[in-house]
Amino acid sequence: MSQWLDRLGIDWKSAGLDEIRVAYIRELREQAAGRAAAGDLDLATERAGLAKAQRERIEMQNAVTRRELAPVVLIEEVLAKAGAKVAGILDAIPGMLKRRCVALTADDIDMVAAEIARARNLAAAVSLDDLRDEAPVAEEEPAVVEVID
Repeated sequence: MSQWLDRLGIDWKSAGLDEIRVAYIRELREQAAGRAAAGDLDLATERAGLAKAQRERIEMQNAVTRRELAPVVLIEEVLAKAGAKVAGILDAIPGMLKRRCVALTADDIDMVAAEIARARNLAAAVSLDDLRDEAPVAEEEPAVVEVID
């Protein structure tokens, strides 16, 4: 009880019962109004945190509605489908070159296939961390293939 009176700023030795009652009622009113912290709970801070969370949720919903934000799963599906289509086109290049450019040797076709495989491996290895890096990745120069018709 003496700790509680000390917190209220009342000297329990000299204070009367009316003074203690009035101080207690004032403290209860402050807590009810959210201006005073009750232990670990500060009502005003909790309300502000709730308002912030609600605002952020609404901002995210608006971004989804404007098609500025999408679930990661959906983005993964789109990228996987696009990657599969591109991979099919890239895989067809060596065979197409072999049919259309009969002057190319098997080594030339293998070199093109190797460069295509290198490009596919680079694309497959891209991650979010790579997108955050600002420094461009130094790559070796691609081999130059001379086409003779």
